[in-house]
Amino acid sequence: MVIELITYIVRFLLIILIQLLVVNNIELSTYVNPYMYILFVLTIPISMKPWVVVLISFFTGMVMDTFSSTPGLHMAATGFMGYMRGFYLQFSCSKEDFAGRIEPSISKKGIIWYIVYMTILTLLHHVFLFYLEIYSFKEFFRTLWRILSSTFFTVLIITIGQLLFYRNTKT
Repeated sequence: MVIELITYIVRFLLIILIQLLVVNNIELSTYVNPYMYILFVLTIPISMKPWVVVLISFFTGMVMDTFSSTPGLHMAATGFMGYMRGFYLQFSCSKEDFAGRIEPSISKKGIIWYIVYMTILTLLHHVFLFYLEIYSFKEFFRTLWRILSSTFFTVLIITIGQLLFYRNTKT
């Protein structure tokens, strides 16, 4: 139990540091903003209680807001994603997944399941984040393009990372 907690803390710190020091400094375009930090929320074990996931999501977003001068935007979007995660997992997972301490990953659930899971939750996060950031529908299509391109690159980066550390432990 203590080793798992230390593992999650180290994973959290590494993901946040990679986001802040590497990904935030990559200038792909004004329309592409990959947010790799949501990987931490995406890899929380399936069996974790939904309210704990939402709290972890809020905390993760709060840390991002602290370092990126966006008061409350990441916290709200990540909290929303953490909340919606529970509904998606109820729909797409079996009772055995909820009984064990399975983490959603390519090695545990398969590549198709993981990409669909990640794409849906990333899209929800980005829709909430970017429309909250612009706070209007004036530039609806420009923001929609930004959402779609950022979702694509976020999913691409996370999938490449998952494939680099792929372990064949599917049950």
